[in-house]
Amino acid sequence: MGYTFSMQLDPPLIPATLNRRYKRFLADVILENGEQITVHCPNTGSMKACWEEGWRVYLQDSQNPKRKYRYTWVISQNNLGERIGVNTHLANSLVEEAIQGGLIEELKRVSEIQREVRYGQENSRVDLLVHDADSPVYVEVKSVTLKEQDGLGYFPDAISTRGQKHLRELIELKQSTDARAMLFFCVQHSGINEVKAAEHIDPKYAELLKQAKRAGVEIVAYGAEIQPNEIKLSRKLTVSY
Repeated sequence: MGYTFSMQLDPPLIPATLNRRYKRFLADVILENGEQITVHCPNTGSMKACWEEGWRVYLQDSQNPKRKYRYTWVISQNNLGERIGVNTHLANSLVEEAIQGGLIEELKRVSEIQREVRYGQENSRVDLLVHDADSPVYVEVKSVTLKEQDGLGYFPDAISTRGQKHLRELIELKQSTDARAMLFFCVQHSGINEVKAAEHIDPKYAELLKQAKRAGVEIVAYGAEIQPNEIKLSRKLTVSY
């Protein structure tokens, strides 16, 4: 069953060719007119399998000539033609707006959504607190971009103590309150159809995900269609353990 919510990118993104990524937050690209420029990379993580020299990338123009790096790298396109949303900051907005549009089957009776609400014993801030007709739903959003050779999507792409903390918080919340707890994998990779914990990268996270499932934490995944003029959540994906 398909679900669609569109985040319009206006103006549409600008194509370029990736030359190199460096200092975690910078990349050199070549525009279609042959000009080489340095752009901002909004993803300071490992970005494993999200870029290679020569890949097509898409840039957002801030239209602010005074900004040091006017353009921001938003999308990669690999040699298979699969597109990857490398701006992890978009994930929360994609999920929130899809919920508001009534497009997430697990969250249909929503009256209000709050961001960054404090909760838990480890002083966390939940990505989204969704007020459902029956009970509040604490939603932690994770952006999935790693596709391995087996064709599966994996999270995390590096050891994530923060991700481990969020799973512990969701488990404790579920065990000690009547609220719902949800881990939401926002898959910004058009080639991923199934998501799994990256046990080969972060075995502790993988074990905590299994514990969360047993504790009653809801674990869902939705995939995004990614175009230069829009990104939209469009399909529910399988989560395996």
